[in-house]
Amino acid sequence: MAITVSIELNRELEISAGYDEVFELLADVPRSASYFPKVHKLTDLGGNTYRWEMEKVGVDKHAIQSVYASKYVANKDAGKITWEPVKGEGNGLVRGSWALTAKGDKVTALKFQTSAELTLPLPGLLKLAISPVIKHEFNGLVDTYMKNLKAAF
Repeated sequence: MAITVSIELNRELEISAGYDEVFELLADVPRSASYFPKVHKLTDLGGNTYRWEMEKVGVDKHAIQSVYASKYVANKDAGKITWEPVKGEGNGLVRGSWALTAKGDKVTALKFQTSAELTLPLPGLLKLAISPVIKHEFNGLVDTYMKNLKAAF
């Protein structure tokens, strides 16, 4: 038995750094991922496609782990970095984007959007109880990621 949890997040922030510098960091997936908390392993699958394996949450046989792969496309002129899910890799489908806008020489405005569908090996009865916990955890990870990125500059 399995349940699917859907998550959508949107964030906006300003980074005290120039557009080129911010774009370079975000477009470099391994470098950007180094600021994301609780990543157990990031694997380069080639073609700017990466498999993310997050740390396990829980205890022993009740531990759950999110694993997914996404293909990344960076377009500096358009100020966009997008990612689309790779089907058949892990238990999640994750898509999203960064939109960057220069606000002068030393400030870059960012819009982050992501959506995820995680399929977890849990009984259907747990969906109502576990969905808010997973969404809360995912929100916390993204908030920490944003703080870490801001601190990097």
